[in-house]
Amino acid sequence: MGNKTNPNALRLGYIHDWQSKWFSIKEAPALIGEDFKIRNMVRNAFRAAAVSWVGIERAGSYLRVNIHTARPGVVIGKKGADIEAMRKAVEGMTQRKTYINVMEIKDPELDSRLVAESIAVQLEKRIAHRRAMRRAMERTIQSGALGIKVMVSGRINGAEISRREWNREGRVPLHTFAADVDYGTAEAMTSAGLIGVKVWIFKKQHFVKSFKELQQMAKKEAALAAAAMAIESGEIPMGAPVPASIAAVAAKIEGAK
Repeated sequence: MGNKTNPNALRLGYIHDWQSKWFSIKEAPALIGEDFKIRNMVRNAFRAAAVSWVGIERAGSYLRVNIHTARPGVVIGKKGADIEAMRKAVEGMTQRKTYINVMEIKDPELDSRLVAESIAVQLEKRIAHRRAMRRAMERTIQSGALGIKVMVSGRINGAEISRREWNREGRVPLHTFAADVDYGTAEAMTSAGLIGVKVWIFKKQHFVKSFKELQQMAKKEAALAAAAMAIESGEIPMGAPVPASIAAVAAKIEGAK
């Protein structure tokens, strides 16, 4: 099912978190629609600000909007004028006391939506799709990603029949829940029509020890094994001070005898 579902939705509550954080039973449909309008308002107002995602939190009559962007200066505006205008617009629409936080994305090359938007912008400028895909993949891998997959679909290069092309570099394990796979989409408006861009980025594997930790564990196990052999062979005299870990191994050996 990994190829048929949204990777972000599949990992919700496991390694990914919700973008809207509030609870309501009676007002849920209205609040979902309100969240949709707020996100559209933010994206339309800050098209050039490289906005990745918008988090929304509600508590009583208070509303907090967290804008995650690669260009926080563009969102804030001169002396905070743009962000203040957005705050007033959201407050007027929702009738709630609104706070807006601007959070910077330090590695935009590892954000799937921003990568997809950069490819879409290049397609709109008539840059060859294979070249745009290759550039984005190289930058993402150089930034530390373990794998990336890019798919472009539509009337590519103005062809009469729409088609789908994709490319992948590294690993993108969609069926592994512990794999942190970020998924994002974008659309390019070309003279031939709309071209869709999908990007999957495999950032890291959760609940897995790093190479350095595995090395330390291997050294520790080797030292314990050597100490156990020394105690069994009598090379370490009885009553000699030994570390606690070696003493535990010795106790296990004595218990087995």
